[in-house]
Amino acid sequence: MSSTGRSSALLHHDDLPLPVEIRPIPGARRLRLRLDERRSVLKLTGPLRMNRKLALDWAARQREWVEAQLGARLADEPFMPGALIPLMGEEVVLDWAEGLPRTPRLDQGRLSCGGPREGFARRIESFLKRLALDTLSLETREIAAAAGLAVRSVAVGDADTRWGSCSSSARIRYSWRLILAPPKARRYVVAHEVAHLRHLDHGPQFKALERELFGGEPAQARLLLRRSGPRLKRIGRGH
Repeated sequence: MSSTGRSSALLHHDDLPLPVEIRPIPGARRLRLRLDERRSVLKLTGPLRMNRKLALDWAARQREWVEAQLGARLADEPFMPGALIPLMGEEVVLDWAEGLPRTPRLDQGRLSCGGPREGFARRIESFLKRLALDTLSLETREIAAAAGLAVRSVAVGDADTRWGSCSSSARIRYSWRLILAPPKARRYVVAHEVAHLRHLDHGPQFKALERELFGGEPAQARLLLRRSGPRLKRIGRGH
């Protein structure tokens, strides 16, 4: 898709959480990207004769900058009594009462925890990390087994820029925050990392296996993760 006209265009890319408005500018010599917060649009300007497809691909490569901009405009969402967080596709209320058991319990849309108030956030985060590890380990091994692949280990961490990674030694590591993501988005990441057990690149064979493991075209799930990601990275931060 190319264009030499001066009119703006609103385009979408699977790797970007917001639509991109492309506008050729007389005299422009290079591409520039900025966030229009009021309209929730990325504004991309460039030379009059720029190729819009190539320009959009360039914008997609700036996704870490885009996510940082979106994250900066979002308020922190600390783990505190009464807070509402996404969890495995549902909105869950965080609940605290000193007399409740210290080990958090998830039941009917409430994640409840007792013990001293000052340790509430730490106990909630520890619970979510354990839930993430258990859930992601099970899903990873199920998908890998169905494909005849073996995973050596599954772990969780809190990387700022990656939802998952797979080493050449078949060790997979995820962001624990995937437990906060919609299940379809989480499954996409699992399928993506399991596909790397066979193909460490992102070539056609990898893409075909990724689609097979996911059970369809993953573009929508990938976009869902891009759009929800900035908020997920703010949950549990702050005081």
